[in-house]
Amino acid sequence: MAQAYKLEEVLGTVTFLEGRTPRTDTKGTFARVADYRDGGIFTGGFSGTSQWERHPNGDEIVQILKGSVTLTLKNGAQEESVDLTAGMIAIVPQNTWHQFYAPDGVTLMTTTPQPTEHIEDDEPPAG
Repeated sequence: MAQAYKLEEVLGTVTFLEGRTPRTDTKGTFARVADYRDGGIFTGGFSGTSQWERHPNGDEIVQILKGSVTLTLKNGAQEESVDLTAGMIAIVPQNTWHQFYAPDGVTLMTTTPQPTEHIEDDEPPAG
């Protein structure tokens, strides 16, 4: 049987995080909407800058629900930044370091494989 989820209700269970930094505790900022394959579907919102992260077991799908964000991806020496606004999606390739920057705030939903690796460094490892 199909399951349906009301995202506004799910978002009502978490707190919008103002002024996020790579060292901010994000507990209570994101809700797990549902399990999906080896990971989950998550939603939440913040302003500021996330940690660098990557997903060694699969691609991540990022959908912007409200606001905007700059998604920076780094793979070795290659770097790419993509500006995303409400209604857009991006696919972050497997094992690619990425970071979100949302000075004015963003609410997003991700389909995220597990595990997720996070680092608080200013730059991800070169390899």
